[in-house]
Amino acid sequence: MKNVFIVTGANGFLGNNIVRKLIQNKENEVRALVLPEDNINSLDGLNCKIYKGDVTQKDSLNDIFDIKEADVTLYVIHCAAIVYIKTKYNPKVYEVNVNGTKNVIEKVLEKKAKLVYVSSVHAITEKPNHEVITEIKDFNPDKVEGQYAKTKAETAKYVLEMVQSRGLNACILHPSGIIGPYDFGNSHLTQLMIDFANRRLKACVDGGYDFVDVRDVADGIISACYKGKAGECYILSNRFITIKELLDTISKVRNTKMIKSLLPMWFAKFTAPLSEKYYAILKQPPLYTKYSLYTLKSNANFSNEKAKKELNYKNRELEETIKDTLQWLQKEGRIK
Repeated sequence: MKNVFIVTGANGFLGNNIVRKLIQNKENEVRALVLPEDNINSLDGLNCKIYKGDVTQKDSLNDIFDIKEADVTLYVIHCAAIVYIKTKYNPKVYEVNVNGTKNVIEKVLEKKAKLVYVSSVHAITEKPNHEVITEIKDFNPDKVEGQYAKTKAETAKYVLEMVQSRGLNACILHPSGIIGPYDFGNSHLTQLMIDFANRRLKACVDGGYDFVDVRDVADGIISACYKGKAGECYILSNRFITIKELLDTISKVRNTKMIKSLLPMWFAKFTAPLSEKYYAILKQPPLYTKYSLYTLKSNANFSNEKAKKELNYKNRELEETIKDTLQWLQKEGRIK
């Protein structure tokens, strides 16, 4: 039986890494959904068929879901989303993250496909006192912080409701903070690495988070297509890494001086509004915002034991991630 994979947001950081993994099996048919106006450099040279569409416009999904063969197993990996860390409310975030997912679900139900919905650890209610955070089923947008997290919690709740009420074959994946190569869109963590490697960053914030290699997340998501159980959730995390450790690892790989200045959190919070305005002028993702600073002091004690047990999920070492990312950034001419 032929396997067909539809990947939404396929040209994004996570999406293009998933496509790169899927095409390693030449028997897979990979269909990549991208916005009509989007840059698709991240998919150049990859053996996938590109479809133009917008998850917020249900009819625009007709072509990519049009499968005429009878003997086909269809998997839909839905990672199209707006990752948003800015303070100002953005209605587009809700339209894409919530309503767009509802449109995808309708198409999945029509085709009797399997949905692997990519959520986020931010959708999970934070536990106090750095208690271990495991998978939940009772998602509540009122109990998480930030617009992005609220949309992810609301959508995860809806997915599970559809599993129960309409027999949707879907599981949910919760990656932590992804880092790694092939970030053509320039996330704020990639921008942090670029600025530090190019010696534009002389100090860092005193905080950290659970950072995970994007390729490990991609492997976990693909494994969930085959092994993920309907109505189940899986955390795809790694371990807590301070920003200082992240930057020190860059210094180690590049054999440069390690950073010495740590900005106190009160100072970073005070200057966060200025940071957002400054990077808006540069048309670059802000290195830190009020929400990202909250994240760096939040409970990031996530357990990925369930994913390891049920999906054979694995993590590589941070130094390998940093080395591969820096080599790719240098090849792209983004660091000296």
